[in-house]
Amino acid sequence: MTDSKPPKLGLRERKKIKTREAIQQQALRLFREQGYYETTIEQIAEAAEISPSTFFRYFPTKEALLLEDDYDPLLIEAFRKQPPDLSPLQAIRRAVRTGFAQIPEEIRNSIRERMSYMLTVPEVRAASLNYALNTMNMISGMIAERTGRDEGDLYVRNIAGAIIGAFLTVQHYALTHPDEDYLEVFDRVLAHLEAGLPL
Repeated sequence: MTDSKPPKLGLRERKKIKTREAIQQQALRLFREQGYYETTIEQIAEAAEISPSTFFRYFPTKEALLLEDDYDPLLIEAFRKQPPDLSPLQAIRRAVRTGFAQIPEEIRNSIRERMSYMLTVPEVRAASLNYALNTMNMISGMIAERTGRDEGDLYVRNIAGAIIGAFLTVQHYALTHPDEDYLEVFDRVLAHLEAGLPL
């Protein structure tokens, strides 16, 4: 049976997530009000009531605040708790549902908004490629650990790449279907992948 209890985070991790979210929320508000290019890091820091140097402790660049979050540990821990008889893809699908079910609705909306910048701002889109590759490496490591294969194994990398492709599909779909819950859409896309991509 799958352990459906969400993984618990320590106080330090929770505080770090709250600070990151506050910075991201203020940045998104400023982007909406005055535009991405017109908003400076200094303005974001002031709105979040932190110093610019504190901003850079959380995000190395303005693009990074749209691309980074602290939810990878939730996914990794939820993935590790999945029953061993599940395939890597099945385990990822369940881990996404379990781990990201903890994310409050307002943060989900913020993630959707951040995704829109990934697709519409050229600098963010270019930076997102590097983040996608890093995420693929993370997923490859998770699959390798689960299956006992090497992280560089072609089939391990192929599964990880397919999951990243599914995520990119959901990003594009979410832009034109704003009323749909993108995490539910991601689950549908992973189910479609798991079924062998039938039409």
